[in-house]
Amino acid sequence: MKRSVIFLLAMILVIILVMNIVNREFRMFDKEKELQAVETTIRNSIGWAKDKDLDVLYSAIVNDSIYTEVQPGDRIIRGIEEFRTSEAFFMDDNFKAVKYEIWDLRINFSQDGKVAWWYCMLNDINTWKGQPANWENVRWTGVLEKRKGEWKIVQMHFSHSDE
Repeated sequence: MKRSVIFLLAMILVIILVMNIVNREFRMFDKEKELQAVETTIRNSIGWAKDKDLDVLYSAIVNDSIYTEVQPGDRIIRGIEEFRTSEAFFMDDNFKAVKYEIWDLRINFSQDGKVAWWYCMLNDINTWKGQPANWENVRWTGVLEKRKGEWKIVQMHFSHSDE
């Protein structure tokens, strides 16, 4: 009987400790701070092109094989190596990023605060050899993971409403 009581008290103590740890992690999640960090990451993934700053771009997306990007016209990029093949186009002097506009941005977080996903509308205004090369009124969704304290985009999907 004494052992049963001791065991029961020990189990209650373990449960209280675990719940305290979980509650502390939840209280440590600063939603406003994380929203700002996620939005900055999203904007960096498109805004890097204005200055052709590859460091900003690669700080925003995962650097591994799970990266996935679906573009209008059903082009699918699978993995960071395939993604890197598009660098030549964007770094070419014929490509000029003019501006981008994001509206209706909605960001959500998983319960544990380690995954976020977003939806927004995008105008990505650019030129190629002086001619318009725009994505206008594009739906843009994506998923981010928090890795080593930093938000990284793991998946993006762009589409036009008529697709």
